[in-house]
Parts: sequence; C-alpha cells; structure tokens
Amino acid sequence: MIVALIIACEVGFWVLLALALAVRYLLRWRRTSVVLLLCEPVLELVLFVVTAIDLKSGAEPSWEHGLAALYIGFTVGYGHYMIRRLDGHAAHRLAGGPKPAGPPKYGAARARHEGALWVRTVVAAGVALALLQAAVWYVGDDGNVASLRSFQWAALRAVGIHGLVALAYTIWPKKAPEGEGETAGEKERAGVR
Repeated sequence: MIVALIIACEVGFWVLLALALAVRYLLRWRRTSVVLLLCEPVLELVLFVVTAIDLKSGAEPSWEHGLAALYIGFTVGYGHYMIRRLDGHAAHRLAGGPKPAGPPKYGAARARHEGALWVRTVVAAGVALALLQAAVWYVGDDGNVASLRSFQWAALRAVGIHGLVALAYTIWPKKAPEGEGETAGEKERAGVR
C-alpha cells in the first residue's frame, strides 16, 4: 500500500506541476498556478500521515516505510530546485522568455554548483534521517526496526558519496576545452574567426 501511495504522490507531483505551469503560461492565471504549486506539499503530508497510521496500526516496519521517508526527504531537499528549473524552461517554451542557463560545466563555477547540490542532498538526508528516527521511536521496542535503520545508513551513504563527488570537482576542476571558454572578442584578438 505504501509503495502505491509513493507512486501516486510522484505522479501527483508531476501532474500538479504540469497543471500549474500550463495555467501560469498558457492561461496567464498566476494566482491559480501558485495555489496549485502550494498543493505540492500536501502530497508529502498525506504520505507522511498514511505511513504513520500504517505503523501505528501494527504494521511491521519495512523497506516501504524507509522508502517513504527517503521520498519525503528528497522532495524537501530538491523539490523547490526542480520546480524552479522547470518553471524557467516553461517560461522559455510557452511564454517566449529567455532560455534558462544550464548548470556550469567547468572550473570553480561547476564546483560551486556541485557543492550547492550536495547541500540539498544533506538537507534531503537530514529530513529522511529525522523521519526514520521518529519512526524508530514511534514503533519502540515492540517492532523490528532493522529495515528503518538500514535506510538511515543508505541516506548517510548517499551524503558521503555525493560529498566525495562534489569534493572531486573542487580538487580537480574540469577544464574547458581549448577555445570553448573564450568570448568573441578574445577570439578576434587571437586571430580566430
């Protein structure tokens, strides 16, 4: 049941987002789109409440409960970022706005971008860890909480691995190919046309 609800929340997230962007840029109803976007957190709240009720009613803690906590954590950590990026693309495609800049590809700018994404991963993992620990306390000594603990370790591993990736971009910044980072004026001064 929990997995079906997670899938429904994910589908609901994308449906609400698509409706909000369509209403904002095709119908020009900005307030309505804001209301639709504000409904997004309700999905996570429903998932949280149903998971808590499932545990309280005596369900054995399982991977489904851990997955629900990770899903909620990911949505908290990355939801706003994804919505903002997709809003920029919708403004470009549907309303003639400027093309949104992609993430930087090279150098210190890329390292900062990766560091910012890592901070989002830390937030996501922190929320998931807190929810999982709350579930462990909620179940108490009566149930087997090993699956919840394993998801806590999974969240910590994700933070560690992503941290190493971000650190690698800082220590060994990716360099732009020859000539790609130059402006038109620099190319003209160098005699390249």
